[in-house]
Amino acid sequence: MTHYGLMCPASTGHWNTMLPLGKELQQRGHRVTLIGVLDAQPKAQAAGLEFQIIGESEFPQGSAKASFDKLGELSGQEALKYTINLLTQGTIVNLKYAPTAIKEAGIQALLIDQVTSEGGTIADVSGLPFITICSAVVLNRETSVPPFMTNWFYNPAWWVKLRNKLGYQLLNRLTQPITKVVDDYRLEKNLPVFSSPNQRYSQLAQISQQPAEFEFPRTKLPECFHFTGPYHSPIGREVADFPFDKLTGQPLIYASMGTLQNRLLPVFQKIAAACQDLDAQLVISLGGSADPEVLQGLPGNPLVVRYAPQLQLLEKAALTITHAGLNTTLECLTNGVPMVAIPVANDQPGVASRIVWSGCGEAIPVKKVNVDNLQVAINKVLTEDSYRKNALRLQAAIQKAGGVKRAIDIVEQAVSTGKPVLALK
Repeated sequence: MTHYGLMCPASTGHWNTMLPLGKELQQRGHRVTLIGVLDAQPKAQAAGLEFQIIGESEFPQGSAKASFDKLGELSGQEALKYTINLLTQGTIVNLKYAPTAIKEAGIQALLIDQVTSEGGTIADVSGLPFITICSAVVLNRETSVPPFMTNWFYNPAWWVKLRNKLGYQLLNRLTQPITKVVDDYRLEKNLPVFSSPNQRYSQLAQISQQPAEFEFPRTKLPECFHFTGPYHSPIGREVADFPFDKLTGQPLIYASMGTLQNRLLPVFQKIAAACQDLDAQLVISLGGSADPEVLQGLPGNPLVVRYAPQLQLLEKAALTITHAGLNTTLECLTNGVPMVAIPVANDQPGVASRIVWSGCGEAIPVKKVNVDNLQVAINKVLTEDSYRKNALRLQAAIQKAGGVKRAIDIVEQAVSTGKPVLALK
């Protein structure tokens, strides 16, 4: 038995990826502890995992939620800068407290979210093996692939690579506060400074919940990189009440802007107006951002709920209108549901560009959303067979990818042998 520690940002999208992995480890006889701020404790308890609190003075109960509530009101580069500021604060707290907490808890190996830039450094200082888990879109950098925060499409042309290189230079400037904190800490601990963000990730195994078919063509990923497909599960999720008796039996359009960038209520109003004349039923989930009464009187009288049982509704959906969060996107593809994406910030533009590239849907940047644009995209995805066929193609790829069980097979092999687990060619 090995005692594993889990580290990820204190947000629903990352917990929904990491907790099912922790639960699978636990079911295989390992001990599993989620390491995080106090807001993460209920999630760990709901999943039946242990919890190790850090940074209680800096992040008291409710502070993480308040920070992400503010993020939900922002979009574009403003939201990205705000996110980087939050991650910088988290980096400082994790480096300050996590190594001691890990030692006191007796943790022997770590699963670290790729977004947690300081995670590899914490593992180095603690002398522990670690595995990188890509909960968001793959962040590994190579010039043939656009930076994650852009909606740029893949193109192998030389001028596109030059554009991408300039995009990464901008990303370096934006994330400099995080890089400086990590570099200063490594120098303080007599560790070599990373020359590239790609060096922050595990050399034993890097595991993405994307299927390979949902990623742009890659040539520079390490041999220990694995695409295993998604990890979504009801584990650790609250079960939302939902009036299933109000479903009419018409084709179901499910609209959700997730649990972070979900406070842009005018977007929901435009979605309702775009769907009002369709022979379909629109269900809107507000992701906890507001009470349904706030959107009373929407065109077409859609069914509006504060939270929705997303996994169950996607089994019935003909189309999803989504913010292009990776978890929701992969949950749609698991059910063979095509999408209209409205990316708001962070990695959502990158996910949306992959939705379009893979032929599983259309995308409209949030600043360009209007009723006419939405109507065109919705009608196109609903009526042209190619979108559903490509979503079903990705569904088949996900079914073959292995999911949670394959991911944990890789984790166990890497930790037990101490050697890189190479991907099958």
